[in-house]
Formats: sequence, C-alpha cells, structure tokens
Amino acid sequence: MAALITLCAQPPNPSSPRNPSSSPLSHRHVVYTTPAHYAPSLERRLRAHQAHPLWLPTISVLSTPHTKTLIRNHLQKTLINQSSAIAFTSRAAINSFSEALSEILTLNGPPLSGEGEPFYLCALGRDSELLDQRFVLSLCENLDRVRVFVPSVPTPKAMAEELGDGLNREILCLVPLVTGLDEPSVVPDFLGALKDQNWRPIRLNSYETRWAGLDCAEFLISDEASDAIVFTSTAEVQGLIKGLKKLGFEWVMVREKRPGLVVAAHGPVTALGAKKLGVDIDLVSSRFDSFDGVVNALAQRFMKGGQP
Repeated sequence: MAALITLCAQPPNPSSPRNPSSSPLSHRHVVYTTPAHYAPSLERRLRAHQAHPLWLPTISVLSTPHTKTLIRNHLQKTLINQSSAIAFTSRAAINSFSEALSEILTLNGPPLSGEGEPFYLCALGRDSELLDQRFVLSLCENLDRVRVFVPSVPTPKAMAEELGDGLNREILCLVPLVTGLDEPSVVPDFLGALKDQNWRPIRLNSYETRWAGLDCAEFLISDEASDAIVFTSTAEVQGLIKGLKKLGFEWVMVREKRPGLVVAAHGPVTALGAKKLGVDIDLVSSRFDSFDGVVNALAQRFMKGGQP
C-alpha cells in the first residue's frame, strides 16, 4: 500500500526535562486558557516539568448542528471534487471534519475521487498527526492521490505562502465561526493571503468559538497564587478581556495586582493579537509547532528568576 506523503514536516522538540524535580517550573502555578481540545496536551507538558497547571478556559470550541450540516454538504461528491485542497487551521477543524466524514463514509463511501491531480490536505504543526492513513482512506480510496502539506512555520499565513501559486484552483478552508467575540484578523488575513497566491478559497465555518465565561477573570482578580499565564490564541485573550470588563476590571489592573505574573504566548500570531488587545506579553515561544516551545520558554524564564 502506498505511503502517505508529508511535506515540510518539522522535527519533534521534546519538552520533558531530564530531571523533572529540578525543573525551573517545579511547583510553579501556571494558568492556561486554551479550549478543551488542546488542554490535555498542554497540561501533560506542564506536569512533565512538575508545574501546577490550572485550566481556566476563556473560550469554548464546539461543533453545532449548523456547522455539521455545512461540512456534510461540502462532502457531497459533486462539491468536494471541485476542490484541489483542504486547509485546516486548527485541530478542532480536523476533528469536526472527521466526524462529518465518518457519517458520509457509512452512507456513500469515500467522497473524493481516486483519480485526478494531487489533492492536498494542509495542517499546522502537530495537528497534521491527525491526518493519518485512516483519515485519508476515509476521504479517498487512492492514497497516492493525497498529499499532506505542513508548512515549515506553523501559521495560516505561512501555509498560504508556502502552498505557492494556486493556479486559480479551489481550496476549502475549515475555520471557526466566532460568536460573542470579535473575530480575530487571523482568518480574514489567511483567506486574503490565499487569494494573493491565486487560490480560490471557500470559507467553511466548521465549528464555533464562544466565550467561556468569567472563571479565568475571577481567578486573576482573586488572591489565589499564580506564577504564569499561557495564551495559545488571540481569541483566548479576547475572552479574558471580556470577562474582566464584565467584572469592572481592566488588564492593567491585573498587572498591578500581580506584578510578578509571567505572561506567555504560544507563537507570534497570538502575541501580536494580544498586543492589539492591550495585553503585554513577556515571552513568545520561538518553536510553536507544538506546546513544547512555550513550556520550554517558560522554564528558561524561571531559570532566570522569572524576570524579563
């Protein structure tokens, strides 16, 4: 059987220290705001460093009947075979697509024709691990036709740029529908970058991103201990700001209350988004294909005593 081809995959970057008890993060209280589908991965890496992780999500991510219907409609053979690629901007997008694909597979078999030009499945960083042989065979009976494309830099913009000239071909873009919050610029910028590369992007809202409530904001204005907070997306920052405002607080008041709090961003896209929202970031992971980068960056910061 033919092997699945992966392009531009990045090497692993293990996060576990050789001696966890001596990690600079040992016994540090680290708040993280990521939604549920990413939380176990980040928690596992923090615990490997003997940190005390505290999960306080500021957004929730979920499939809805509406988004499921949208995906199923685009998986009809007459539509999916008009496209030359599918771009997944998150793990949640892959999961939502996979759920709908399983339903279609049971009824009609793989929707993508086994004949034709190479078909690209595009994902960021470790998200690409979900695009395994089983996933591909659910989409297309011919493994030789499908390519998994992983940009060298795990950002939507890099994905668009490294895909190259689209030759006016169609690319299906699975992105979130943001409700109750302002949509960050990441997705519109991504779609615009694809157009600049001569692709015809078809936006498909494959899941919803919603505000998760006041828990994180209430914690940050309390007297509970915390040494660091990790943001993994701009939407998470926006969710926190919304919670603070509902409680009559602003981010600057959190900084005044917690002057030693180290604020970390998972990658430059999140850091830039936070800055636009008025949240100052102390460190940005230089490796952001997985959460190893931000956890290792935190460890290095606390090795220096937690100071910039």
